[in-house]
Amino acid sequence: MRSNNPMSNDEIQRYAPSAFAGQPYSKQSDRYTFVPTSDVIDGMRSAGFQPVMAGQSRSRIEGKAMFTKHMIRFRSQDQTLTAVGDSVLETVLVNSHDGTSAYRLSMGVFRLVCSNGLVVADALVQSVAIRHVGNITERVIESTREMLTNAPTVADAINRWRQIQLTQAEQLFLAESAHALRFEDNDNLAVAIPAQKLLAPRRYNDNGTDLWSTFNRVQENTVRGGVRGFDAQRGTRVRSREVKGIDQSTTLNRQLWTLAEKMAELKGQQ
Repeated sequence: MRSNNPMSNDEIQRYAPSAFAGQPYSKQSDRYTFVPTSDVIDGMRSAGFQPVMAGQSRSRIEGKAMFTKHMIRFRSQDQTLTAVGDSVLETVLVNSHDGTSAYRLSMGVFRLVCSNGLVVADALVQSVAIRHVGNITERVIESTREMLTNAPTVADAINRWRQIQLTQAEQLFLAESAHALRFEDNDNLAVAIPAQKLLAPRRYNDNGTDLWSTFNRVQENTVRGGVRGFDAQRGTRVRSREVKGIDQSTTLNRQLWTLAEKMAELKGQQ
């Protein structure tokens, strides 16, 4: 669930109930500090960061759904999206209450892509892990503030990428690199969906040849799925799925951002 407006606890709990667990899933060591994510959410609000997205992983283990990995995204109350094409930085918080994950923070770039409020992730730029010890809420808030000090650097990178024009061969190279990250060699989709498909624009504003526009197309097609192809071996049409797993999605997004950084370096403008 994503909203362009601050979410209430009731809304968050509907889509990420494990964030409101009242105890850990299993017994932890004496050093383990149990701090429900709901406390961190309240602390982030008090510090001026509003939750705008919530979701959690599924669990096939009975009784574990209330403790499994979840993701909450926060946006500074000073940042707003008002026009299509606007981008903002958000803090992406991942945690679990089953002992399988530390609090993990990432800084992401999110873009308003249509007037009805649809926002997509363009990248996860930076991340830090916070162990379940000490004053977790304060450390999450401090880490968020530290990350946001890099906002001018990220904004400068985006502005530079808008000025970098790519040839068709360079665009295809970026798509092929993303294709290799998304599909394994033995995956039928790797053959059925050629890398060129990842360059297809989903909206007119993404139809440019600059690095930023090219990256937007590749990132959205790679992560959000819905790219169609044809499996010649089976004689069937196929379509790629959205990368929904929290770990898979965050890892892939960071890798795609790194690819774009490398392309900028190759063009001599990083």
